[in-house]
Amino acid sequence: MRAFLFPGQGSQKVGMGVELAAASEAARDVFGEVDEALSQKLFAIMREGPEEQLTLTENAQPAIMANAIATLRVLERDFGIKLIEHGHCVAGHSLGEYSALCAVGAFGLADTARLLKLRGSAMQAAVPVGEGTMAVLLGADLEQAKALAEAAAQGEVCEVANDNDPSQVVLSGHTGAIERAVALVKDFAIKRGMILNVSAPFHSSLMAPAAARMAEALAETPPGALALPIYANVTAAPVTDPDEERALLVEQVTGRVRWRESVLAMRADGVESFVELGGKVVGPMVGRIDRDARVMSLVTMADLEAFAKEIT
Repeated sequence: MRAFLFPGQGSQKVGMGVELAAASEAARDVFGEVDEALSQKLFAIMREGPEEQLTLTENAQPAIMANAIATLRVLERDFGIKLIEHGHCVAGHSLGEYSALCAVGAFGLADTARLLKLRGSAMQAAVPVGEGTMAVLLGADLEQAKALAEAAAQGEVCEVANDNDPSQVVLSGHTGAIERAVALVKDFAIKRGMILNVSAPFHSSLMAPAAARMAEALAETPPGALALPIYANVTAAPVTDPDEERALLVEQVTGRVRWRESVLAMRADGVESFVELGGKVVGPMVGRIDRDARVMSLVTMADLEAFAKEIT
């Protein structure tokens, strides 16, 4: 069994999608449709920068999705490899859950782009700049991270935002609490803590205003039928019902990204091969979660060609 995976924020970089667009009309069509849906020249920012514009949450989220879906469309149109014929399920890391839903037909491309633009701006607006941040803990498991977060909170918000793999957990919350957590890592036998260069405390209870905005947006643009099951971030379990998934997307804004558990659940359900589309971020996490899993990350035309040869 094979799962197709979609990366989240942090995978963006200037120049993303350029090779695909130069080589394939399918990719150009995706970037053009996203630009039109957002009434902005997003692909120009992806292609040329500046980097600070691309890393803005409201730009990074639709850009990462567009690049992943462009990769998928090239695979499907140019190489004849259909996701629903060669995959058994999908999953995406944070915003990547929207990319995955687009890939299985639950959202159209234009709607996905608009939802992610709104999601990015709502998450940015939920907490004044400087009041919240995130930190990555290296050499920490979930229980260590929970204990550290509890000790560092001191009446402020300090929560586990991402359980990425057995050695990497991310905390999110008030800036003071996150700084205290980083200062305390050695006391909890954690190798290292680093403040992340992010503009808001994503996947924490401080994101409640953004969750409310997404609830309204998803009521107006609900997901449709899913061609394949999706493993939801907040439950680490397969979902096929669109109404259930809509509720989970709202919960996801404030909830923990249970990526490690999601991969283990897919493995337990029989998935042997994981294929990341449009990045090399979540694939390596899979490798750290289960060394026996087969992992491929498809970014370049050469990657896509190699994958197509392997499975045809």
